[in-house]
Amino acid sequence: MTNSKTLIPWGNTEKELWLKEQKIKRSYKEEVLTKVMTLNKSFEVLQYGALSYNPERYPLYLIKSKNFDKAKKTILITGGVHGYETSGVHGALAFMENESEKYSSSFNFICVPCLSPWGFETINRWNPLTIDPNRSFYSDSPAEECRLFLDALNSLSGAIYAHFDLHETTDTDNTVFRPALEKRDGKKQEVWDIPDGFYLVGDTENPCGEFQKAIIQSVRKVTHIAPHDQDGMIIGVPVEQEGVINYPLKKLSLCAGFSQAKYTTTTEVYPDSPKVTDQECIDAQVAAIKGGLDFILHA
Repeated sequence: MTNSKTLIPWGNTEKELWLKEQKIKRSYKEEVLTKVMTLNKSFEVLQYGALSYNPERYPLYLIKSKNFDKAKKTILITGGVHGYETSGVHGALAFMENESEKYSSSFNFICVPCLSPWGFETINRWNPLTIDPNRSFYSDSPAEECRLFLDALNSLSGAIYAHFDLHETTDTDNTVFRPALEKRDGKKQEVWDIPDGFYLVGDTENPCGEFQKAIIQSVRKVTHIAPHDQDGMIIGVPVEQEGVINYPLKKLSLCAGFSQAKYTTTTEVYPDSPKVTDQECIDAQVAAIKGGLDFILHA
């Protein structure tokens, strides 16, 4: 006889109960859309869709260079794939507003600052259907956020040369997300220590080691880099170099793996550290983009 508890995956009833528990905690319109619209003087701001569960509340926008030049490399910046990862959203907007002009002679820019606005407002990793968008970047995706994004990118001319996907790793990954994931899937989840500091996730199939190193060096000027644990790992994955781990991005259907970009990186800021402020987290995201772009310019 065993005392182990059998885990049963959620059905529709449990998912609906979870959805009813979610509450609006901040405003997508006030914190994101108003900032997006202020950029329309310098960039082309395009609506590429709206989330069907509340189209008026959740229109989706991308920001792009006004005069796309085929001779220039195109840079994609994404934030808010996980809506609760705040500095990714504000970091993307801050870069476009304050730093992109310095690179405009060399690059075209496409920026999607908040891919999951419902998740942003409810401070959630999932969408209302309990789907994790950052495991759903593939054709006919069940996540509307991903499907509309992929359709929009496919409609724009030119290949993506580099992609910066801006994320955070928070204490709630262990206290909220993993317990909910365990219940949703009915599968025991490993829990690891949340690293105190900034780190990157590269691509196992295309690690871009020197590119990642340049980003780490740039971010180091703003905030501290996450150390590995006693087993040489960060979030259960072996460290490839200081502050860098690699995932099989395409296999996992992650946002940074959807394209054939030569350079890709996923940033991970730790906003719960006592060593940083909210502004420093945003500045770290901006520094990551700048470090990667400076590397590309001199590669």
